Amino acid sequence: MSFTVAIVGRPNVGKSTLFNRLAGKRLALVDDQPGLTRDRREAETELGSYAVTLIDTAGLEAGDKGLTARMRQQTEAAIAQADLVLFLLDARAGVVAGDEIFAELARGSGKPVILAANKCEGRAAEPGMYEAYALGLGEPLPISAEHGIGIGELSEAIQQAFQGRGDTAPDQGHADEEVDTQPLRIAIVGRPNVGKSTLVNALLGEERMITGPEAGITRDAIAAGLQWEGRPLLLFDTAGLRRKMRVEGRAEELSVGDALKAIRFAEVVVLLLDVEHPFEKQDLQIAELIAEEGRALVIAINKWDLVREREKRLAELRETCQRLLPQVKGVALVPVSAMTGKGLDRLMQAILAADALWNRRLPTRALNQWLQAAVEAHPPPAVSGRRIKLRYITQANARPPTFVLFCSRPKALPESYSRYLVNALREGFGMPGVPIRLNLRKGANPFA
Repeated sequence: MSFTVAIVGRPNVGKSTLFNRLAGKRLALVDDQPGLTRDRREAETELGSYAVTLIDTAGLEAGDKGLTARMRQQTEAAIAQADLVLFLLDARAGVVAGDEIFAELARGSGKPVILAANKCEGRAAEPGMYEAYALGLGEPLPISAEHGIGIGELSEAIQQAFQGRGDTAPDQGHADEEVDTQPLRIAIVGRPNVGKSTLVNALLGEERMITGPEAGITRDAIAAGLQWEGRPLLLFDTAGLRRKMRVEGRAEELSVGDALKAIRFAEVVVLLLDVEHPFEKQDLQIAELIAEEGRALVIAINKWDLVREREKRLAELRETCQRLLPQVKGVALVPVSAMTGKGLDRLMQAILAADALWNRRLPTRALNQWLQAAVEAHPPPAVSGRRIKLRYITQANARPPTFVLFCSRPKALPESYSRYLVNALREGFGMPGVPIRLNLRKGANPFA
């Protein structure tokens, strides 16, 4: 059984840095700017021989209104979920009013608490260490998350708390079992304030992500697991992607980088559009990026509950999609309402169908029969008075489907003819919306 540890404390005391240090990976965004973390992020790791789930939380701030209140609710939910609360303070700043308020919250949770004093790499931290005793959370552990000082002692304290719960044997279930099915990784992307976090919450059936009318609430790419019809899925909620020239501040730069990383890591990407402002220039650029990365794509049209003439509107959107996104011709276009939960079943069916096509492999014999028919229907043009011979095609890879075409003069084959072959492949083998890569190679000359 995994042991859950929630890392809590004021803003900018080093919670995300400690989260990354204990996880052994740079997962959470880290910067000098306070309040960078908003949603709670989870990571599975091992401390000694024990499986531990770490939860990074937003900095606790006093307030009961607006975004601050929603961030605090997420932190309180993490404390309720945890088996152990790891309370972090800045030893250099000493104990301030915020530490006292939220130390009382940690004590009131009834959960065991470890008090860690961060940034203890110099003498300037000594007064803050002594002040920490006044919080009533026991002896503070001096650490430096940035430099790795005291992390071994902190790890031992967490393991002792695990043992104190009554679990005497390490969790070795994962080592003995072979995982047959890896979770399908799905990234939800789009412009700011189109409803990405609301959609993730609707799919999960809980208020897992912070939502609200403010644009740009989400910063980290947060992963959350769920089961859909018996299949494990991993959803990534991402920050809104704006045009590069409109990105402001270090925090947004980090958020955009995390969102782009989520696209590269995902297997299926859901591009969420606002039905009131669909297919704007930024939407098309995001779709182009997804196609270039070779990810399976599904387009979801959010806020469908606001539409009146739905059949007419859907036909218009599909025509616009075909016209503006020819590189993913036939991509699934699914109307949804993240607020009411309508259309989620159709969206998940489209995601699973896109993943199946993305993983598809075609037999070489069928490919070459198709190539012969495609060439007979539309022969390649003669370049500089010389005919280009298309000799052989085979599928080199899937995820995305990648084909190698051997021909006599690959550099001379026009780009327009390559597009014709890709579209013919899509239609001939029923692969709508999947990015297809066609690589040209020069075949061996048997008379050389």
